[in-house]
Amino acid sequence: MFYAMNRFRIAIGHEEAFEAVWKNRDSSLSDMPGFIEFKLLRGETAADEGYTLFVSSSIWRDRDAFSAWTKSENFRAAYKNAGDNRAMYLGPPKFEGFSVVEGA
Repeated sequence: MFYAMNRFRIAIGHEEAFEAVWKNRDSSLSDMPGFIEFKLLRGETAADEGYTLFVSSSIWRDRDAFSAWTKSENFRAAYKNAGDNRAMYLGPPKFEGFSVVEGA
């Protein structure tokens, strides 16, 4: 399995709007071969740094299935309006990918 995660630093005061973007998006993840699960995670607020941490987490059969998603028309459609909400973000998201260590 492959876990794909994006960390977002969302400006304080924009948390609910950020959550609404994800709740109301037109997602076709479930149509993608190898897709298993998606969760949006809300972390702690770093008041002194001015943001709340969020992580979008998806689980895939393997890295190849995830890679196919990132090259698909569904991916382009899902992110076509991403720039519209730039004021919410303190910098770009940070991607992290993990493969499951079998037998551990």
